[in-house]
Amino acid sequence: MTAELISVGTEILMGNILNSNARYLAEKCASLGLDMYYQVTVGDNYDRMMAVVKTALDRSDIVIVTGGLGPTEDDLTKEVCAEAMGMELEEDPHTRACLEAYFKNNIYREIPENNWKMVTVPHGSIVLDNPNGMAPGLIMEKNGKTAILLPGPPNELYPLFEGQVFPYLEKRQNSQLVSHMVKICGYGESQVEDKILDLIDKQTNPTIATYAKTAEVQVRLTAKAVTKEEGEALIAPVMAELFNRFGDCIFTTEEDVTLEMAVVDLLQKKHLTMATAESCTGGMIAARLVNVSGVSDVFMQGMVTYSNEAKVRLLGVKEETLKAHGAVSRETALEMALGGAERAQTDVCVAVTGLAGPGGGSKEKPVGLVYMACAVKGKAEVLEYHFKGNRGKIREQSMMKALDLVRRCVLKA
Repeated sequence: MTAELISVGTEILMGNILNSNARYLAEKCASLGLDMYYQVTVGDNYDRMMAVVKTALDRSDIVIVTGGLGPTEDDLTKEVCAEAMGMELEEDPHTRACLEAYFKNNIYREIPENNWKMVTVPHGSIVLDNPNGMAPGLIMEKNGKTAILLPGPPNELYPLFEGQVFPYLEKRQNSQLVSHMVKICGYGESQVEDKILDLIDKQTNPTIATYAKTAEVQVRLTAKAVTKEEGEALIAPVMAELFNRFGDCIFTTEEDVTLEMAVVDLLQKKHLTMATAESCTGGMIAARLVNVSGVSDVFMQGMVTYSNEAKVRLLGVKEETLKAHGAVSRETALEMALGGAERAQTDVCVAVTGLAGPGGGSKEKPVGLVYMACAVKGKAEVLEYHFKGNRGKIREQSMMKALDLVRRCVLKA
């Protein structure tokens, strides 16, 4: 079945608010195996809304409309959809009782006259109770088409969809999508695509799509099948081939697992402790690590040593090294990592030093030059990078590459 999403609201159309509902609903529809080919945003205008709704009903099996269910004059969604589907509006006693209870429990005053429009529903529609707001959701079915009307506020839409709409759609579907996100470090998007171009060219089921993120590339594998087990079986050989081609550059195959989560999980499994010694990243690596639940098992200390004096005093970097090679050098990064592990008494320490700009660069050491080192039980590896972008981008890339360096070094330990 095909689904289409219509987002109603001039404030969305003008960019005044971020349309987070569209992303949420698109992901949910995809997880149900619904094919979504169109998403439309329309302002609060009756004629334009009517044209959009009629077009959607002509080309899609299920039309999900968000917003425009409130009490004001420009809340027109219910009226437009009822006319488009040829369904008369009528007062619903249950919805009236819910509205009265809402005001009694939350506001303690008389119900404004314009609020009574919310108790009318299209004849024969399914009313979806909204425990977090006044306007109910609606499911309208006629002539093989379905319109699902949902309130715009996310705190109302999400629970209403999860609790009532998702189960409704699930019962109607005879297939589902099974999806895995393969996340890869150490390659750019074009490099990843080049290595799997043969797989992309002959893809059918599952499908393959690549996405570029900061310091990682994501490859989504999506299979359509009757059961989850059948979907997993379709994905398995393609997944195996990706591991064959990228090896330990793959750090997860799960959507919700981040690089820092993978690092913490690996440290826990190997019973290793870790510290950070940061200069140009200014604590960003430590901050990302402490976002992970359970990190206290492995993360002992974070040291921000921005000045040369701090590198000497806190990490034991030799003054001779700084004089001979400078703060941004392979030698300094190495001593930062080894000294950081020794001072923090940890198994692992990652160190980063570089030029994030926009000033301070030279021909020999341009802005974007970053050295990072990872020490694991007395042995260290040092890498050199030349990053592009503004100061924030250089620091972010440095942080992500450093986390991946830790992951790779710990894997080899």
